[in-house]
Amino acid sequence: MDAVANARVEIGIDTGGTFTDVVCFRDGRPVGVTKISSTPSDPSVAILEAVAHLKREWDVSPAEIKRFGHGTTVATNALIERKGGRIGLLATQGFSDVIEIGRQMRRHLYEAPLAPESPVFLAPGRRR
Repeated sequence: MDAVANARVEIGIDTGGTFTDVVCFRDGRPVGVTKISSTPSDPSVAILEAVAHLKREWDVSPAEIKRFGHGTTVATNALIERKGGRIGLLATQGFSDVIEIGRQMRRHLYEAPLAPESPVFLAPGRRR
């Protein structure tokens, strides 16, 4: 039997600015939940620490893992806090309005900014 067929563990890791949360299931049953201090300078360090915790505390070997889910707010936090490097945004010619639409800086967000045009009647009324 191959290793994939024997995989029975599902892991979820959420890397935040302060804590990295870990949840583990084996055969659909909870094994454990824990929090590890995040490492903002290098988020991968906390993830590797979480994997070490799985092996050390919950006896989970890498060969058992069939699903690994990772979520993070690191990029969102950097954007909101205006941290990180300066960036630029490129748009394909003819699509620069997408940048403005993406900002959603309109008085009435869900109101279309275009006034409807009067229809052009190509056939006289008796033929419509």
